[in-house]
Amino acid sequence: MHVPDHFLDDPTSATTAVVSLAAVGYAAYRARADLAPGRVALTAATTGFVFAAQMLNYPVAAGTSGHLMGGALAAALVGPWLGMLSVTLVLLVQALVFADGGLGALGTNVLLMAVVGTLVGWAVTRGALRLTRGRWAPAAAGAGALASVPVSALAFAGLFAVGGTVPVPVGELVGQMLSVHVLIGLGEALITAGVVGLVLAVAPGVAVIEPVARAARGRSLAAGSSAAGGSPVATPSPVATQSVAVARSAEPGAVRRAVVALGSGAVLAAVVLSSFAAATPDGLEATAEAVGFAGAARDHAFAGFPLADYGEAGGVFVGVAGLVGVALTVAVTAALLAAARRTTPAATTSR
Repeated sequence: MHVPDHFLDDPTSATTAVVSLAAVGYAAYRARADLAPGRVALTAATTGFVFAAQMLNYPVAAGTSGHLMGGALAAALVGPWLGMLSVTLVLLVQALVFADGGLGALGTNVLLMAVVGTLVGWAVTRGALRLTRGRWAPAAAGAGALASVPVSALAFAGLFAVGGTVPVPVGELVGQMLSVHVLIGLGEALITAGVVGLVLAVAPGVAVIEPVARAARGRSLAAGSSAAGGSPVATPSPVATQSVAVARSAEPGAVRRAVVALGSGAVLAAVVLSSFAAATPDGLEATAEAVGFAGAARDHAFAGFPLADYGEAGGVFVGVAGLVGVALTVAVTAALLAAARRTTPAATTSR
């Protein structure tokens, strides 16, 4: 769902940029207390994986494809604040190096995928954990992923209704966006649940979703104890103590195993699987063609760069471009978070 330049008018694009900057700034502020070395490494690996997975367009209908947005996945692994920063850095590298998503539309893309996608995904994930009493954490993350995609699609439709550069029937736009992005959301849910399940299996105690699931189970036990007339059971706050809870529950070397798993998956996706990605238009492109505003898009300012369109512009093999992208996103994330950790006295020093 990478929005190109000129789908939205300048005032709307500027507004989304301001809102996105405020949201990402708040996320950076909230993430300061969760910058232990292990969290920095896991966030960097998550960012690299999300970048690589976004290269893999999968078919969802005749002539239409979709790709991972990654907000719900990042939130389940490293929490909503670091998750929002992770997806934002993916979008930044894509726009500046690979000409994917317009420069003027960067704020819009951050708002839709990094802000709305991550926060909606995390909220639904937590709600699903409460409903299931903390069981089936991968499925809860998948539910968050499933919800995040159509909600982000609706957010785009709302923005286009207010500031679209081409007049279109709003009802048709909403219908097209929802119909295709619900299908894309199913793919997002399967990928998210699978990756979260893998990380939980190889690195117990590392993912932020685990203390939240335990807290949900604790609330269930407390409610059962109270109903039976027993003493109430104290339950921890899943948000206020998530960093400490993750650090205390992780096995020695678990963070390293999680980083290796995510890093290996990123390299496999970027170098090998990217060559088999569907070449059909994604959900937004297909909607733009169907509703009649595809022609409004302007060429990216960096369309002639060697790595534009993941190497196609410069004749670079897509696997090489993907590997460069993974390395860049990992390096940028690690460098920025490590620098933030050095300047944040309150940062945790646990794993």
